[in-house]
Amino acid sequence: QVQLVESGGGLVQAGDSLRLSCAASGRTSSVYAMGWFRQAPGKEREFVAGISRSGGSTDSVKGRFTISRDNVKNTVYLQMNSLKPEDTAVYYCAAASRWYLPQSSREYDYWGQGTQVTVSS
Repeated sequence: QVQLVESGGGLVQAGDSLRLSCAASGRTSSVYAMGWFRQAPGKEREFVAGISRSGGSTDSVKGRFTISRDNVKNTVYLQMNSLKPEDTAVYYCAAASRWYLPQSSREYDYWGQGTQVTVSS
């Protein structure tokens, strides 16, 4: 089993920045890909960014969000810049054991409890 704990969410104003962290513990050697998803009220959970153990990454919020990973600390980060009100959501960290970088929530095996990000206009 792998446990994921997110931190760093909060209430910010439009244009501000936040950095989310996700610390993994347990059988972290089984984790290849880690990702961030978000879910706004009344909407489906959507892929934000993902990163492989080797550092390859992909994201859906071009130019504003950056994902990074510290394999020594077993921690993944999401740097969010120029935040907009439409970025308001609960942000979830996820981990996958598959040997590729999935973008579907169904392909992730472990999930954190989520951290709220609220961006006011």
